[in-house]
Amino acid sequence: MPKLETGGAERTTVDVAAALARNGYAAYVATKEGRMLDELVDVGGRWIRFPADSKAPHTIIANAFRLRDLIRERKIALVHARSRAPAWSALFAARMAKVPFVTTYHGIYNAKSGLKRFYNSVMVRGDAVIANSEWTAAHIAAEYRFQPKQLAVIPRGVDFARFDPAGIPAERVEALRKQWQAKPGDTIILLPGRLTRWKGQAILIEALARLKREGRLGRVHTVFAGDAQGRNTYETQLRLQAVSNGLENAVFIAGHVDDMAAAYLAADVVVSASTDPEAFGRVAAEAGAMERAVIATDHGGAREIILPGISGLLTPPGDSAALAQALATLLAAGPEQRETMGKAARAHIAARYTVERMCADTLALYRKLLAS
Repeated sequence: MPKLETGGAERTTVDVAAALARNGYAAYVATKEGRMLDELVDVGGRWIRFPADSKAPHTIIANAFRLRDLIRERKIALVHARSRAPAWSALFAARMAKVPFVTTYHGIYNAKSGLKRFYNSVMVRGDAVIANSEWTAAHIAAEYRFQPKQLAVIPRGVDFARFDPAGIPAERVEALRKQWQAKPGDTIILLPGRLTRWKGQAILIEALARLKREGRLGRVHTVFAGDAQGRNTYETQLRLQAVSNGLENAVFIAGHVDDMAAAYLAADVVVSASTDPEAFGRVAAEAGAMERAVIATDHGGAREIILPGISGLLTPPGDSAALAQALATLLAAGPEQRETMGKAARAHIAARYTVERMCADTLALYRKLLAS
């Protein structure tokens, strides 16, 4: 991994490392530091400080030889890469050391040129390639002329011990509501995700402005939970957009939130407004596990996670009018109907997307490769 921050690939890295440690394996993670480093060590993973975040060709080549030496020194049996730049290093290292190489295809990896498509193609050059959704598997088939040696669909998994509504104390939820400056009686709309344009924060503000003009907004308090990660210009644009639409008291930019389980529980409606397809749809899955009705865009992995009209709603990407109507529908539905949708969501996620199932399937794939 480049860094062990708080994205979906990083979360899965820690989850699989924990499963490996529980099953008696040594799980080494070669990465730079990150927020999840302490958790990795706590679950039994072993950190190797490694400059895996560089895309410079000379560093990628040098990293290949560093990884080759680590594989030999520590008797590594299998290498798994989850990001493109370190995957090129890992591919060369695994081939030199003659050990199996696995990749997980976590994103859509847009390609506007042949060179970029070649760069992306490392994610399908493993002895086995894991697609994190059926949508991702179909995207791989459509995107590349050559197909992986072995393609396995292993969707992301949600930790139901962590994301359990019954296990979250009320004071944690109330503390977040106060931190977000929500007033008693406010209906909270939560959009989790880093502050970047394709995550759709601006689309949500447009939808809120439309509802306000139509007199259908009510006492809504909207929270954006995620880092700007240096995109300060975009964050400033969001604040100005809220002010220009008279929503400065109805939109709160919270920054990074550690306690996402409590954050979902503090919300009445969760929105994933991504304009580009989410390969899996972590927000929809985690929010569903927390029994929250979700509005997501109708593309990518969200189509597999949301049961339209049952566990949530789907809207066309980038369509603020459709998002406004979906919000109006859930706001008018009231707490009881939203609760019914939330319970259906948790049942659906529990049946298909648990971290135990994801880890079991991943370890089974590892064992199959090692046996061959």
